[in-house]
Amino acid sequence: MPRKPRHPCGYPGCPELTERQYCPAHEKVVSSQYNRYGRTPEMKRRYNGAWPRVRRAFLAAHPLCEMCLREGRTTAAEEVHHIVPLVDGGTHAWDNLMALCKRCYSRITATEGRRWRK
Repeated sequence: MPRKPRHPCGYPGCPELTERQYCPAHEKVVSSQYNRYGRTPEMKRRYNGAWPRVRRAFLAAHPLCEMCLREGRTTAAEEVHHIVPLVDGGTHAWDNLMALCKRCYSRITATEGRRWRK
């Protein structure tokens, strides 16, 4: 399958062409700024250093989207959803997690209305 054409980096004034939103040099800068200014200390505590390991292990054990499987489709899981959100007292325990594709994850997040809740 052909790739999308490369486009300029989304960082102001950067002429580098990239396949992602930002070039590799500015991807780190934007991520750092988001973590510094966009996440509250409470949010940082909820998604501490254990979360990437839990997420990676859960996706390895559950490689397919659970909602798509219920509907008879097989789609690779890319996201991990907390059934009971961390804000409401949920945990990173596997019985509180659900493997989802980006489409299903976005649909659940939008219908719950928690997208921008901190």
